[in-house]
Amino acid sequence: MKTAIHWTFAALATFIPIGTATAEILAVMNYESKPADQLKSLKLSGDTTRREGLAIIDVDPESPNFGKIVSDIPIDPATVAHHIFYDRTMSKAYITGLQQPALQVLDLTTNPYRLSTVETPPCNVAEDVILDEANERWYLTCMGSAKVIVGDVASDEVLGEIELPGTYPHGLAINSAIDRILVTSTITADLTSPDEFISVVRASDLKPLGKIKMSDAESPSKVAPVEVFFVPGAEPATAIVTNMFGHTLEALVWDEGAQDFIRETIFNFAEHGAAVPLEIYFNDDTNPDRMYVTTAMKPGHLHIFDISEGPTKPKLLKQVVTADGAHHVGFTPDFRYGFVQNSFINLPDMRDGSVSVVDLESGEVVASMDTLKNAGFNPNSLTLLPEWNHLAGH
Repeated sequence: MKTAIHWTFAALATFIPIGTATAEILAVMNYESKPADQLKSLKLSGDTTRREGLAIIDVDPESPNFGKIVSDIPIDPATVAHHIFYDRTMSKAYITGLQQPALQVLDLTTNPYRLSTVETPPCNVAEDVILDEANERWYLTCMGSAKVIVGDVASDEVLGEIELPGTYPHGLAINSAIDRILVTSTITADLTSPDEFISVVRASDLKPLGKIKMSDAESPSKVAPVEVFFVPGAEPATAIVTNMFGHTLEALVWDEGAQDFIRETIFNFAEHGAAVPLEIYFNDDTNPDRMYVTTAMKPGHLHIFDISEGPTKPKLLKQVVTADGAHHVGFTPDFRYGFVQNSFINLPDMRDGSVSVVDLESGEVVASMDTLKNAGFNPNSLTLLPEWNHLAGH
């Protein structure tokens, strides 16, 4: 195939009207061009101009249109679009960018979909957008700016900032019942110096209260805590943290008397031949009995845990091999399928570019969606469109 990238993609992008397939599950993915070395290995040549976009693709393995592109929305190729996060009504999606300081918003109440831009204060290496429980505020972490920007969900106006000097904010979780926000400090923007702390912030006034070290090892442990989520409905309040380079799951359990968290290591992926844990999901918004965690390297996995005995006692049920770079997952409301996006910021050995369709009951990969991969692109994030999506604790 001696075809230019943009023509290869266009040939695969057989557009189908939304809602006409006999069966369909539509996912939205932000994608970017693969690195030059991968393009060469795929024998794709010609116009290698960098490209980014949002692709809506049918990922239902039972659909006659499996892998077909419904819609393709261009994104400024200088953005390096990173994560996609819904508000809690799933009426709009926030898209962060590693290179552009503005936050992009996809309005899901109108069709065709349109992107708009929310201007924020300088936010270098924008990572996560997390919503509070009431869907009133969003929190944007800025890994290269040592701060979190706070905005109003209804208007998308910026309300304030949380300054966290000397940290590299990435993941964030809020629990209003205990008046706390947790913010991971992951790694420097150039990806050379991993950190080891989580910042604790009082939610009511956005005041930083201190840090929690996420390892027992001598400092600098370089474990790189990356994502943090409170387990829905857990009593006492319990947050789960992925240590990206420590290869562990950590639990932070709220001690009401001490008004502080107690840290406990609850799982070590390295002992199971897996590495670089990233995303965390739960199968219920109030009383989950399953937890799902991705690991990116090498190969990538989706790990399915039984947490019916409590979130600090996860029992590994399935370790599903997907592909290098397993990162985000979209879940159907009935948790029949999990769709694993296999690419982690174009890093070597973690950028396969496929989407693995996992039967969550059997723990088997039943299909691979390779449309973007075969056209010379990597999906950087994935979620299902609202009709087909479960927020899974996010």
